[in-house]
Amino acid sequence: MRILSLSLVMLILAATDPAAAGGEGRYRMEKTGDGILRLDTATGEMSLCRERDGQIACRMAADERAAFEAELERLTDRVEALEKAVAASADAKARLPTDEEIDRTMSIMEKMMRTFMGIVKGLEGGGDDTPSSEDAVPQKT
Repeated sequence: MRILSLSLVMLILAATDPAAAGGEGRYRMEKTGDGILRLDTATGEMSLCRERDGQIACRMAADERAAFEAELERLTDRVEALEKAVAASADAKARLPTDEEIDRTMSIMEKMMRTFMGIVKGLEGGGDDTPSSEDAVPQKT
């Protein structure tokens, strides 16, 4: 409870401190009975730091750790879903068209070209712009 009340005080001080607002000193440290409480004034994250063998080791607060792990899990799931979507998309792009698809596409293109050439002939000859019956493309089934 003491750490929580101390952390709230530090948050209020960080919000009202002009030096913290100006970007000076990202971290604020406060000595507690258990060690040192470190506040990241940019993100609001708090860590409890303790000195061991001449080095300071910091750990996230328990509630922040749970939120961190939940966010990590969410991002991991999202990455996996995106990787599956990319793999499925790559499989679809790698598939070559079948002979039937190629024949149908070529038939459509041939019909469009015959119609276009009929229009051009009609414009050159001054006649109507409908293709003649000999220009008609037989339909493949």
